[in-house]
Amino acid sequence: MSKNIADAFKNGKAFIPFVTCGDPSLETTEQIVYAMEEAGADLIELGIPFSDPTAEGPVIQAANVRALSGGVTTDKIFKMVERIRKNTDIPMVFMTYANVVFSYGIEKFVKRAAEAGMNGIILPDVPFEEKREFDDVCRQYNIDFISLIAPTSNDRIAMIAKEARGFIYCVSSLGVTGMRSDITTDVETMVKLVRENSDLPCAVGFGISTPEQAKNMAEKSDGAIVGSAIVKICEKYGDKSVFYIREYVKKMKKSLL
Repeated sequence: MSKNIADAFKNGKAFIPFVTCGDPSLETTEQIVYAMEEAGADLIELGIPFSDPTAEGPVIQAANVRALSGGVTTDKIFKMVERIRKNTDIPMVFMTYANVVFSYGIEKFVKRAAEAGMNGIILPDVPFEEKREFDDVCRQYNIDFISLIAPTSNDRIAMIAKEARGFIYCVSSLGVTGMRSDITTDVETMVKLVRENSDLPCAVGFGISTPEQAKNMAEKSDGAIVGSAIVKICEKYGDKSVFYIREYVKKMKKSLL
């Protein structure tokens, strides 16, 4: 029996790293997944590259361009996930955009993701009001459609939290993903509102890059999500990045213990 998303939060605070599939290559991405798990990651977000990623800052946008120009396709990513699932049952979710799923076919995409062994999907450009057409299909195939809650969601937090599945992704700062020197959003209030309306774990992402920030955010929630800082390592070291990502994840996870 493979693990599910809830398992990622069973051993204290969860560390959730993100990596763009195919940057620098799918072979390297596969090795990065194993290295991140070895280093203590509890759940892994796999980004399916898209040509117009609206929620992403320049670091992840550039990674999308590199992956797509390297010939990455959604089908190749599914095949990589199948290979990964032969070696590990760590919970994994896709992060991509509505268009990627639409163009593949919603049911076809979700069914394929479930068969490959994915646990959930995050589509940051799908507002709560439009999630039903994705969520209904996800439920059929036992895939958790993860909800995002942003600092501007205030009056909608209760509504979003009540219907959420898997875990709740709290967006720590306005704007796009990327590394920030300080995070000013009142995360505590956001998490408190979520907890009043849902028993699901709540992880904070967007803008976290240092162990101190991760520790600070995890103290206020159930875990920390880190993307751009890892993608930056991929950008710098390419196919040599596995070692450096392992060390980085180790350091970040340690800060949560």
